Amino acid sequence: MSRSQNEEFQQWWNKQRDRSNHHDVLYTGDDEAFLTVEIRTPSSAVDPDKDRIRTRSARQLSRLYLLKFKQLASSFVWIGNSFLYLLRTANRRIANDNPPSVSSSARLYRLIKGFLVLVVLLLCFELAAYFKGWHFTPPSVASAEVALEVVYAWWLEIRASYLAPPLQSLTNVCIVLFLIQSVDRLVLVLGCFWIKLRRIKPVASMEYPTKLVGDGVRLEDYPMVIVQIPMCNEKEVYQQSIGAVCMLDWPRERMLVQVLDDSSELDVQQLIKAEVQKWQQRGVRIVYRHRLIRTGYKAGNLKAAMNCEYVKDYEFVAIFDADFQPPADFLKKTVPHFKGNDELALVQTRWAFVNKDENLLTRLQNINLSFHFEVEQQVNGVFINFFGFNGTAGVWRIKALEDCGGWLERTTVEDMDIAVRAHLCGWKFIYLNDVKCLCELPESYEAYKKQQYRWHSGPMQLFRLCFFDILRSKVSAAKKANMIFLFFLLRKLILPFYSFTLFCVILPLTMFFPEANLPSWVVCYIPGIMSILNIIPAPRSFPFIVPYLLFENTMSVTKFGAMISGLFKFGSSYEWVVTKKLGRSSEADLVAYAESGSLVESTTLQRSSSDSGLTELSKLGAAKKAGKTKRNRLYRTEIALAFILLAASVRSLLSAQGIHFYFLLFQGITFVVVGLDLIGEQVS
Repeated sequence: MSRSQNEEFQQWWNKQRDRSNHHDVLYTGDDEAFLTVEIRTPSSAVDPDKDRIRTRSARQLSRLYLLKFKQLASSFVWIGNSFLYLLRTANRRIANDNPPSVSSSARLYRLIKGFLVLVVLLLCFELAAYFKGWHFTPPSVASAEVALEVVYAWWLEIRASYLAPPLQSLTNVCIVLFLIQSVDRLVLVLGCFWIKLRRIKPVASMEYPTKLVGDGVRLEDYPMVIVQIPMCNEKEVYQQSIGAVCMLDWPRERMLVQVLDDSSELDVQQLIKAEVQKWQQRGVRIVYRHRLIRTGYKAGNLKAAMNCEYVKDYEFVAIFDADFQPPADFLKKTVPHFKGNDELALVQTRWAFVNKDENLLTRLQNINLSFHFEVEQQVNGVFINFFGFNGTAGVWRIKALEDCGGWLERTTVEDMDIAVRAHLCGWKFIYLNDVKCLCELPESYEAYKKQQYRWHSGPMQLFRLCFFDILRSKVSAAKKANMIFLFFLLRKLILPFYSFTLFCVILPLTMFFPEANLPSWVVCYIPGIMSILNIIPAPRSFPFIVPYLLFENTMSVTKFGAMISGLFKFGSSYEWVVTKKLGRSSEADLVAYAESGSLVESTTLQRSSSDSGLTELSKLGAAKKAGKTKRNRLYRTEIALAFILLAASVRSLLSAQGIHFYFLLFQGITFVVVGLDLIGEQVS
């Protein structure tokens, strides 16, 4: 095409473009050889609805982002407020804290505090080495130039040659103990599954009818039973226990209730006396006993009651702690098992908890105790006819108590003591999993900690005292081995020892001594599997499996200290502290629970305090007000261990150890929560 023709075509094309703006393609350009092609969207194809939709979508998207930003900001505000609340709580509890007394707990705290200083120094040293780059190219003594580098090179050699090997040996020992205990736990669970599968349970040779007398049952067919309620300054729960026991479905002529009051507060004594007099006026055979010389704690109280002259007329004794409320048919379901079974000494029943959902602490306790009763007690009762007496909610044959020497005051676990001695004398035990007694769990960490301290120091006291008695007893070698190796050593000594040593001492140290290896399956997988096994009897608690695992490791400090205290006869191991209860089970609950069973008479369905009088109730209110002010505490040992674990988590982060880091981090946070007393009842 010639130049003139090209210009004519360009002019024509421009005219066409000016006439209409609906063209899709436009050729422009001054260059003779090339044309510029522009792709357009015709104006007629533009949809105004689409523009409005796009505008609306953009507006909605901006609102969505604004909402997300507000949620993020509120989350940061909540985290900040929670952190400030935690700081204020810690500051207040540190200011109100009293230092630990001179006891085994104070000794353990001093050791842990020294361990904390060592860990902090090691962490500072390792951080300096990390930022110098020595973690990536470890220096040798010969090539070191700076003084700090020389020290670090010497430290690496000493750590690898002299410190890591004994630590690895201790680690291996604890792993072996851990595996043995895990196998024992697995065997117990399999035994429980076998019992459920085969539907094995103790069967009584007779049953009592619903009516007390009739249907071929005479009054003489009901054996004489004493019901004992030992208590000490438990003004919150005495009415519930006395009322429940007095409503037991048993002939009044064949039952005597002993209220064994060791209270030191005069107001509480008067309240309990008034409650006893009220039930006496209703025709219940009930007596009130108060010791002037309160020696031997609960064992001394029970021993004094059994020395009464009239006890020789009775065949069985049922024992209930002050917060326990047996069902009305309790004696009708337990006493028949003694009929025709002259070797039977004890019938133990299960505990049921009225406040298991009160807070996180009670939920975690419920997991532990559900496993204890559903698995441990049931399996031991079915297969070997021996288990530790739980101290309450059980019926003893009085002849068996006298045969094994009666109640002794030598330990703080008098219930386990008398069970061991009865078993060594050849007596047998039965556990009834389907008979339940209502009771309370301690709701504050302070009360729970004291309870666990007594429960884990007492068995070690008893083991020292009865070890040679076990060896000299006439029971079979298998029963001796079961009692020494399983009942005492594995479940009472080894369990708290390896739990504390492995997860609170060895695990942090292996972060600073990487030559000693603690496998991930020991830290995470096996404990997780064991926690799942523990939680099977309480399936509703499955969402709390992680807090349960972390809390049990936290409690290993208390249990380890108690075990050492009882084993080496420290003074604090002989201290008895009554577990404080709050009386969560109301009178209405008690009446409703009694109505579910058969009662002695319909008149006993009245409320426990219906005629107690305003005077007694006002005294109770005055006694509550006169008590000591309650406050949450600070637990220094747990706080010190929290800093140790958190420091070790920082060190594991430098080595990129994933599972170890997360375990140490969350375990350290758990120790902080427990150390600040944030897990149980909170008191303003």
